[in-house]
Amino acid sequence: MFSQRHFTRLLTLGAAVTVIVAVAGCSPSTKSASSSPVPLRLGYLTRVTHAPALIGVNDGLFAQQLGSGVTFTAQPFSTGTEEITALLSGHLDAAYVGPNPAFNAWQKSNGKAIKIISGAASGGTSMVVQPGITSAQDLRGKTVADPALGGTQDVSLRDWLSKNGLKTDTQGGGDVSVKPTNPESAIVQQFVSKQIAGALDSAPFDVQMIKAGGVRLWSDPNTITVLVVRQDFLAAHPDAVAGLLRGQVQANDKIGADPTAAVQSANAALAKTLGKGLDPEVLAESFKETRFTNDPGIASLRDQVGKAVAIGLLQPLNIDGLFDPAPLNAVLAASGKPAVAA
Repeated sequence: MFSQRHFTRLLTLGAAVTVIVAVAGCSPSTKSASSSPVPLRLGYLTRVTHAPALIGVNDGLFAQQLGSGVTFTAQPFSTGTEEITALLSGHLDAAYVGPNPAFNAWQKSNGKAIKIISGAASGGTSMVVQPGITSAQDLRGKTVADPALGGTQDVSLRDWLSKNGLKTDTQGGGDVSVKPTNPESAIVQQFVSKQIAGALDSAPFDVQMIKAGGVRLWSDPNTITVLVVRQDFLAAHPDAVAGLLRGQVQANDKIGADPTAAVQSANAALAKTLGKGLDPEVLAESFKETRFTNDPGIASLRDQVGKAVAIGLLQPLNIDGLFDPAPLNAVLAASGKPAVAA
C-alpha cells in the first residue's frame, strides 16, 4: 500500500519523474483569492496504456494548457492501488488509473472522494500463456499472474477463470493460483523462466511475453485507463481541471494525427522514468493493440463492476454519478468534437 515513507523513497531513489511548471499560457489561469498558484498533482503509471499521460507530461501539453495560475507536478506510480491510496490521503489531486481502483475509491468514500472525468484508453490487455496451453482448462493446477489484487486485470482474469469453471481465491489457492506481482517487469521475467503458466497484463508487458515465445490466448477490449480527480479539487478549481482535460484531449489528438511522434514521445517519457525506453517493435505493437479515447465507456465500466461483484472482489455498487461528463464535454465542444455519453 502507498505510504508517506514509500512516497519519499520513490523521490529519493529517483524513480519518479517530477515536472514542476509555472509558465505563462494562453489558456485561462486558476488562482486562489491570494493569487498564489494552485498546485495540481497528477499520478500515472509507466504503461503504454497510460500513453496520454506520458505524452502530456513529456511534451508539456498539460503545463501549456494549465497556464501560469497552476503549479503542475506529475508523479509515476507502480500500481493503481497506490495511486488511489494517494488520492484518498490527499497526496494527489488527479490520476490516470484503471477502472477497478476507481470503483474501490468510489465505494470506500461512499461516492464522495473522486469523479472520473475522462477516458484515456481501452484494450491493450491480453492473456498470454506458455506454448501448448490452448484453453482455460489447461491452466488447472498451474500458477498465473497479474499486476495487483483487485486491479482491473485481476478482476478480468478471475472472472474469465470463473466463467470457465475454475475457482480462485485471494490467497493464491483454488483450481488456478493467481499471483499478483509487482513490479510488472517481474511478470515477464517469471514467464520467461517458466515460473508461471501465463499472465493477464497490459502493454507493454503482454507484448514482451509474446516476443519471448508466449501465445495470446485472448484479449480484453474493455476500458483500461481513466482519468479521475478528487471531488473537492474539481469543485474548488474547475479551470485547472479544464486545463488538465485540454491536455488529455490534445495528447490523444497527437496519437491519432501523428502516431510516430506520439510513440517517440511516450518512449522518451518511459526512458526518463525507467532509465531506458522500450524496444521499438514492442512499443509499436503495444500502441497497435490499444485504443486511445477520451470516452471512458460507461457500458464497459458497468460490465467491469458486475464482474468484480460477481467474483467477490467488490460489494454491490451503484456507479451512477461516478463519471461527470460536463467538464470533458465542455472541452470537446470548444474544440468542435462530439460529446461523450454519461
